[in-house]
Amino acid sequence: MRKASDIGSRKAQDDFMEDQEAVNLAADWADISQGLRKDLGHQLHSQWIKPIQVGGIDKDSGTLDLFLPTEFSANWVKDRFADRLSLAWKIARSEVRDVRIQVHPGRRQVADLRLHSDGRRPANDGADTSMMAIGADTLGDTGFTSSVGLDPSLTFAAFITGEANVLAFNAAQRMGATEKPQFSPLYLKAATGQGKTHLLHATGHAFLQAHPRSRIFYCSAERFMVEFVQALKANQMLEFKARLRSFDLLLVDDIQFIIGKASAQEELLYTIDALLAEGKRLVFAADRAPQALDGVEPRLLSRLSMGLVADIQAADIELRKKILTSKLTRFAPLDVPADVLDFLARTITRNIRELVGGLNKLIAYAQLTGQEVSLQLAEEQLTDILSANRRRITIDEIQRTVCQFYRIDRSEMSSKRRARAVVRPRQVAMYLSKVLTPRSYPEIGRKFGGRDHSTVIHAVRLIEDLRQRDADMDGDVRSLLRQLES
Repeated sequence: MRKASDIGSRKAQDDFMEDQEAVNLAADWADISQGLRKDLGHQLHSQWIKPIQVGGIDKDSGTLDLFLPTEFSANWVKDRFADRLSLAWKIARSEVRDVRIQVHPGRRQVADLRLHSDGRRPANDGADTSMMAIGADTLGDTGFTSSVGLDPSLTFAAFITGEANVLAFNAAQRMGATEKPQFSPLYLKAATGQGKTHLLHATGHAFLQAHPRSRIFYCSAERFMVEFVQALKANQMLEFKARLRSFDLLLVDDIQFIIGKASAQEELLYTIDALLAEGKRLVFAADRAPQALDGVEPRLLSRLSMGLVADIQAADIELRKKILTSKLTRFAPLDVPADVLDFLARTITRNIRELVGGLNKLIAYAQLTGQEVSLQLAEEQLTDILSANRRRITIDEIQRTVCQFYRIDRSEMSSKRRARAVVRPRQVAMYLSKVLTPRSYPEIGRKFGGRDHSTVIHAVRLIEDLRQRDADMDGDVRSLLRQLES
């Protein structure tokens, strides 16, 4: 018979594992939901995707439960988004093989309040608002009191600038300002998660504030394609063209997805020409430059690149730190040590979305488990994000960087010289090799002139100790880490 203390310990451990799994599922759902909001638009996402609650995973069948508050909303999401949700979860978590969309237990209703008494759905419930027209006529005579279709959190005030993105930021501000910009269209080029979608939404908000009675049009290129095909099939092309060309600002995200669709490209080309002829403003965003869009008609490439192509570079470490610091205001008074922020900024370098997601996941875990945020906790709980972001740094690269930093010849890394001016840089290089690469002590020793593994161990421990006692040594190592991880 097991002791009560053993049973209690096992239960506490099980509860802890469940909490951790809930944190991981919540973090994955935050990433998936953000991607769907980008694809579907703010209003459609808020109405149907945002209410979804994530349940647990059946370990035997690999089925993940997704809950909605009503029968009607569950059926609506199941009919339209089941395949997309299933694919997104399979990509995010390998153990998920299917998703089950149903009413949340305890919330099942006899009749959905969104239905009329005779069972009919309200007339606008099936409308796809992901290709969002925004303008004074959508709110009657009152003008704009809200920016429907634009994420209210994605404003210029919330965008953190640095050397990597200041050109794109300033250009987007000009596009949304009262005075007419000197260029149009504006083409924002950036890799995934670097802020181009944020600037699209911010431009829309600023334009609506500067021109309260204007109309803007925001969509992804994929949604543009869907709307175009639907209009074509329904013989409503005249209405489609007229609606497109009635807007004062056109915002199209992920323009690379229009590749290869000749008829849609032609329609977009004519729309650009019509809007430019009337002095309207256009902003496009893509993950590559116009000239790199394979399968796009030359005339359309010419239009896309005729204004200003603003490149958003990968954020450097200083910008990443600024972004993390700005996000911390949402979690006050929670304390996040400076060394944790420095670690995240140095390690999560692929894109800003992952960086902020890592911070959110770490803080959520700390709050749910009652632990303090620490460097050890970050290393333990963000292993998946950290491993995906670690660039493969080689020992050769480390030796070369250290020799340049200390201005010694590369051959000194393998030489037998014992002069202090040579030994200390060699020890620093050994230390960095252990910190930044998966190589063992014997493997590192072989790269340094066939030295014994005990020599490498001594060097690593010595530099670790010197970093604690010698500010100059710690500064040298930090500088080298920045160079190697940037």
